[in-house]
Amino acid sequence: MENTLALPQAEVERRSFIVQVYHWMTAGLAFTGLIAWWVSSQPQLVHAIIGNRALFWILIIAEFGLVLALAGWVQRMSPLMAAAAFLGYAALNGLTLSVIFLIYTSASIATAFFVTAGTFGAASMYGYFTKTDLTSVGNFCFMGLIGVILASVVNFWFKSPAVYWVTTYAGVIIFVGLTAYDTQKIEGLFRGDESAGEERKEAIAGALALYLDFINLFLDLLRIMGRRRD
Repeated sequence: MENTLALPQAEVERRSFIVQVYHWMTAGLAFTGLIAWWVSSQPQLVHAIIGNRALFWILIIAEFGLVLALAGWVQRMSPLMAAAAFLGYAALNGLTLSVIFLIYTSASIATAFFVTAGTFGAASMYGYFTKTDLTSVGNFCFMGLIGVILASVVNFWFKSPAVYWVTTYAGVIIFVGLTAYDTQKIEGLFRGDESAGEERKEAIAGALALYLDFINLFLDLLRIMGRRRD
């Protein structure tokens, strides 16, 4: 095992920052999972979310607003507000994702989760250790993501199975690429001369990017691997 005491202080601090990013991401995923599982066990609450279109869209809009706020204005927030916004987004995501427990079997959800964790971990490790600049990969995947979103919106009305599956498989490839790119980009967030509060906000910003990659990769793999309830 590498002796961290022999490492330069800057390297120790950089690694500590990256660990902090993954701690926040893990906390967000755990919070989302717990909320989704708890809501799915409350039939009245689930029916309130599914049966009330206005409430469902309010939740979606609130999620979108929190993501924009964190992505665009995290530096203007206090560390406490940034943490609350991130965990608030994770909780709202848990509310909307609770429906997957009604659509898919628990076993297939668990399988998709572990496959996602393995795939995400491999892509993230590649992004961390590779010496290749992944900026072009990130740009390509981002453009592909825009195409998938537009195709999915159009297919909301046309309901083409072919388009559905093409966008799903493309989504897996895109979010694997974005995971590697975002992991590499996180190292650039660390400056080493910031206060603990500023560093925490940067860690939350990095955690949000990885959190979104994981959730979207999971949903695409669940569509492919998930077994629907009878």
